[in-house]
Amino acid sequence: MEHTAFTTQGFALVPQVLGAAECESVASRLAGISPDSAGTRGLLSQAWCQALAANIRRHPLLAPLVPVDFAAVQCTYFEKSASRNWLVPVHQDLSIPVAARVAHAGLGGWSEKEGSLYVQPPVELLQQLVAVRLHIDTCGAEDGPLRVVPGSHLRGKTEAQAAAAARQTQAEVICTAERGSVMAMRPLLLHASSKSTGNSRRRVLHFLFGPRTLPFGLQWPQAA
Repeated sequence: MEHTAFTTQGFALVPQVLGAAECESVASRLAGISPDSAGTRGLLSQAWCQALAANIRRHPLLAPLVPVDFAAVQCTYFEKSASRNWLVPVHQDLSIPVAARVAHAGLGGWSEKEGSLYVQPPVELLQQLVAVRLHIDTCGAEDGPLRVVPGSHLRGKTEAQAAAAARQTQAEVICTAERGSVMAMRPLLLHASSKSTGNSRRRVLHFLFGPRTLPFGLQWPQAA
């Protein structure tokens, strides 16, 4: 069922990927990371994060969603709370981290974030990628959960005006999540989140999985 939903809807919710003790272990690793910001993009350089990526992808309900020859290529940590609060307008995730700049007409939107290089590759590559969002805390409706437009990943790249219109014509799904659960999604899925209105912490590890070999001579900065 999860695989069918992932294909047609662009996302799937998988409960109980990590137990309470495992969540506590991850939380201890995250203590003190980026104390003055909402998170960081560079966790995959740490051995414990690489091991966690390998462990969660072996979960029997996640394994069918991530091709066996894919690698974890990024892990972004987000922490939303009353003191670290923000909203995200509806968008798609169009950029990927790369090791070096390559001159090619199919590449654009070059940028630098936290000292790392990012590029917007062709839509054919974006359509292959899989994001796995691991919830370290319970995320209720008041904790700023993701809101998604089901099936919108099938439309390719969507301009901002069309993205806003899609939210008006199609019902969003609010993706609340229990502690230790995972939301798997296609980066091209239209998604947004509101500010938290409660007093809880919403800590999420956002893993990106992709093919080990990239087109145009591009290379991932790291692959686990």
